[in-house]
Amino acid sequence: MSMHLHHPSLSLNGKKKGKVKFRNAEEARKARELDELWKQLQKKWEVDAEEKKRKRAMRAEPLSYKLSSPAERSTRHIPSLSTPGHSTATVHKVYTGDKVLGIATMHKSNAVPVFAQEEAVAISNMRR
Repeated sequence: MSMHLHHPSLSLNGKKKGKVKFRNAEEARKARELDELWKQLQKKWEVDAEEKKRKRAMRAEPLSYKLSSPAERSTRHIPSLSTPGHSTATVHKVYTGDKVLGIATMHKSNAVPVFAQEEAVAISNMRR
């Protein structure tokens, strides 16, 4: 299945938000001030987010992959059940009731069961 059929949350490109656009210069100035205040607050409380991320990443255990062959089977061959002189029975599906008169084709090969003669006439008149 192609990626264009998947939801955007399944993207392989990461979760980058892109450039933030503001409605006007005043809002942009306020956002810059708030960002600066947030950085000062983090510095005051000695919280450096980037340093924290880097330390956490360095502490993580490196990824290791083990490629191994599939487990060996205990038995080499399991024989099939033998039914001497017989094969599987073929059952033909045949309608034995009297409710359905037949099957009609409506638009674009749509098979429809027909229960009455009037339905058959109506379906035949609906054809294009």
